[in-house]
Amino acid sequence: MTADQRKKMIILMINMFIAIGSFGIIIPILPAYLESINEGGKAAGLMIAIFAGAQFIMSPIAGKWTDQYGRRKMIIYGLSGLTLSMFIFYFVNSIWLLYASRVVGGIGAALLIPAIFAYVADITTMEQRAKGNSYISAAMSLGIVVGPGIGGFLADFGLKFPFLISALVSLVSVIFSFVVLKESQQKVEGFMPADDENMAKKLVRSVRMPFFIPLIITLVMSFGLMAFESVIGLFVDNQYNATPQDIALMVTSTGIVSVIVQLFVVDRMVTRYGEGRILNIFIMVAAVGFLLSIVANSFAMFFGISLLIFLATSILRPVLNTLISKLAGNEQGFAMGMNNAYMSIGNILGPTLGGLLYDVHIIYPFILGLVLLIVTLFITMFWQKKIKSKTHVKAMI
Repeated sequence: MTADQRKKMIILMINMFIAIGSFGIIIPILPAYLESINEGGKAAGLMIAIFAGAQFIMSPIAGKWTDQYGRRKMIIYGLSGLTLSMFIFYFVNSIWLLYASRVVGGIGAALLIPAIFAYVADITTMEQRAKGNSYISAAMSLGIVVGPGIGGFLADFGLKFPFLISALVSLVSVIFSFVVLKESQQKVEGFMPADDENMAKKLVRSVRMPFFIPLIITLVMSFGLMAFESVIGLFVDNQYNATPQDIALMVTSTGIVSVIVQLFVVDRMVTRYGEGRILNIFIMVAAVGFLLSIVANSFAMFFGISLLIFLATSILRPVLNTLISKLAGNEQGFAMGMNNAYMSIGNILGPTLGGLLYDVHIIYPFILGLVLLIVTLFITMFWQKKIKSKTHVKAMI
C-alpha cells in the first residue's frame, strides 16, 4: 500500500477500534447486570436480536445512502447512533428502554459498517482488498480485546459504571471521525441517482447478484454463531461460576487471537489458497469447536474451545467480506449493505432462538450452532462446485 492508503486505513482502523471497544466494555458485566434486573437468557438473546433487527431493516437504506451521499457522512452518523445507544443504556434500568437503546445502536451499526467496508474498497485495488478488509476486521477484534478487559476492571466500581465509560469512549470516536476523516469518493451528493427500492425489492434483487450465495453463507453462519455468542457469558457463569473478570479474560484472549490472525495470516492464506478453500476449512473448524463445546467439562476446556471457534470466525468474516466485494463490481455500497442485511437476519434469528433454547436447556444453543455450521459447509461446497466452470470467479475459489 502507498503512504496515503496506509494513512486512510489507520484512520478507519482507529474508528472501528474505538466504536467496537466501547461496546466491548459492557460484555463481561452484561450477564451480572441482567441478573440484577431479574432477566436471563431470553433477555440476553433479545438484546442482540433487537440490535440486529434494527440493523437489518436499516441496512439496505444505509447501503444506498453510502453510495449516494458518501462514506464519511454515514460513518459519522453511524458512530453517533452507537454513542447515543450507549448513553441510553447507562441512564435507564427499564428492560424496554434497554431494548429501545438496542434499536438506536442497530441503526448506527447499519450506517457505519457498510460505509467503512465501501471506503476500504474505494482506496484499495482488487489485490489489496483482502488485506484491507483484514485490517478493519483486526481493528474490530482489537476493540473486543481491549474493551472487555477494561470492562472487567471497571466492574469493581459498579455494574453500570462501564456503561458510562463506553458511552464516553464512543463519543470520542464521533469527534475523531468528524475532525480527521476525509471523503473517499470523487463525487458525493447525488453522484448516483436515488432509488425507491424498499428492502423487499433489494432482497429480491440480491438473488440475481453473483455474490448471492456468499450472502446466504453469511446469513447461515451468523445464525449459528450468534446463537452461541448470545449466551456464552450466561453459560460460563452458570456452569463454571465465572466472574466478570473471567469472562473478560476469555473474550480478551479470543480477541488477541483474532487480531494476530487477521493482521498476519488471513491475507497470506487467501493469496495462497483462495477464498473458497479457506471457507471450507474454517467452517469445518468452527463446527468441530461447537461439537467439542457440547462435551466440555471445565472452564479451562471451554476456554480453549472458544479460542478455536473465534479463531475460525476471525478468518471467515474478512474472507466473506472480500469475496462479496470482489464480486460486487461497481455496486460496493449495495453489496456491503446487503451483506450487513443478511448478516443481520442471522443475528436476529440466532440469538432469539438461542436465548429461548438456553432457557429450555443450556446446551441446546450449541447443538443449534453445530447444525447450522454443517448446513453452511454443504451450501459452500455446493456453490463452489457449481461455479467451478465459470471463468470470471474461478480464480476466487
